[in-house]
Amino acid sequence: MERERTTPVPTRRRLLKGAALAAVPYTLLSGTRAAARPAAVDYPLAEWQPSSAFNYTPSSRPTTYPVDHVVVHVTQETYADTLAIFRNPEKQVSAHYVVRSSDGHVAQCVREADVAWHAGNWDYNTRSIGIEHEGWVDRPEYFTNALYEESARLTAAICTRYGIPRDRAHIIAHHEVPGSDHTDPGPLWDWTRYIRLVNFA
Repeated sequence: MERERTTPVPTRRRLLKGAALAAVPYTLLSGTRAAARPAAVDYPLAEWQPSSAFNYTPSSRPTTYPVDHVVVHVTQETYADTLAIFRNPEKQVSAHYVVRSSDGHVAQCVREADVAWHAGNWDYNTRSIGIEHEGWVDRPEYFTNALYEESARLTAAICTRYGIPRDRAHIIAHHEVPGSDHTDPGPLWDWTRYIRLVNFA
């Protein structure tokens, strides 16, 4: 025999508790979204995916160092593997951002105020923002429309924030950093298209 269900009578205390819970933002209750990004990422469209604190130098740029370049990289790894490398304290490498090939999704791994270890040259590390792009220098299929377009929006926002000219003298390849032994982003990266997109973003 089933017991008859009774509806609890709302008391003043229950009503107040319900009102208080309704006023709490969803992000505080779920914990998942709030944990996915810090109080504020530098680029509003980015997802926070922090590098290990052992893979960059804390700073307070542009007060400590002027920011006057953007360095373009290609990961030579998948997007997921790149984030895992940046989280590994033994790797001693990071970049400020990683752009995913398939959809142009942007992850921020190091705050722009801090010095990411991406250029292989301390002077350039201190004065640049490093952007990694998922792909390989000899596989142009990774250089998708979405990757170019979203990266260009990111670079344009960085240039605006720091007053960096939107030209090839200030938006440079990793291989153009003095002392670099890297070849990225490689000969298949379309610089004409990219700089045009940055200027129209």
